[in-house]
Amino acid sequence: MNTTINGLNINYIDEGNGPLLIMLHGWGSNIELFKGVINFAKKKYHVVAMDMPGFGKSDEPAESMNVDDYVDFVLEFIKTLYPDEKEIIFLGHSMGGRIIIKLASGLKDGRLSAGFTIPKIVLTDAAGVKPVKTEGQNKRTKRYKFYKNILTKTGIAKAFPGTIDALQKKFGSADYAAASPVMRQSLVKVVNEDLVPYMPSVTMPALLIWGDKDTATPLSDGQKMEKEMPEAGLAVIEGAGHYSFLDNPYLFYKILGSFLGIEM
Repeated sequence: MNTTINGLNINYIDEGNGPLLIMLHGWGSNIELFKGVINFAKKKYHVVAMDMPGFGKSDEPAESMNVDDYVDFVLEFIKTLYPDEKEIIFLGHSMGGRIIIKLASGLKDGRLSAGFTIPKIVLTDAAGVKPVKTEGQNKRTKRYKFYKNILTKTGIAKAFPGTIDALQKKFGSADYAAASPVMRQSLVKVVNEDLVPYMPSVTMPALLIWGDKDTATPLSDGQKMEKEMPEAGLAVIEGAGHYSFLDNPYLFYKILGSFLGIEM
C-alpha cells in the first residue's frame, strides 16, 4: 500500500484486526524483514508497518532527518491514516526502537499531544545507548580528520569535491558507505544522539528482546534500558544476533506472544 506523508510517497503494510500495533524497522532495513512478525501478530492485532523515509520502497527525504524528525514523521503518518485511534502499541527494531523511546518519553499524563495512549512497547535489539568508541575507532577517526585537513588546506577538496566523499566512505561504517549523501547526514545525526536521559520517562510496560550475540546493539544496551526504564523486562535469546526475530523466530514469537497475549 502507498500513501503520501509530508510530500513523500510512503510504502506500508496494513493487515489484521484488533488493537493497533505499529512496527518500526531499523536502519538500512525495511518492512519486508518484518513479514514473519507481522504474520504472527496479525492473529490478534491490527498490524501496520511502514518503510520510513529513505528506506525500502519509500521516498528519500529532501533533507537529512534526526530522531525528532522521524518521531514527527511517525506521528504525521498516524494522524493521516489512523486519526481516531486512542491506544497504540509500538514494536521497534534497532533504529525503530530509538524512535519509540523518544516518542514514548514524550507522554504527558499518560497521553501524547497527538491524542493517543501507549499501553505498552516492545523493543528488540534496539538502539538508543550511545556506544563508547574503541581505541581502534578513535584512531580511525583521527586518521580521517588528518587526511580531511590535508585535502581542505591544500585546496584539493575544493578542486575535486568528490575526494571528501570518497574519504568518508573509506573511513565510515558499512551503513555510512552504502547510504546516499542525505541519508549519511541522517545517520550521523541519529547515531550521535544518546537517548539514555529519556529512558526514565518511558514508564509503560516495555518488553526488551535481545540476542546475546548482537554486535550492533550489544546485550549491554538492553541491560542498560532495563535498568533505566521503570517497567522494562529483558528477555535474552541465546545464539541470536542483531536480528533476533529472524535468527530464532520460534522463541521470539513465544516471548512476544506471552507479552501481547497471542497464542502460538
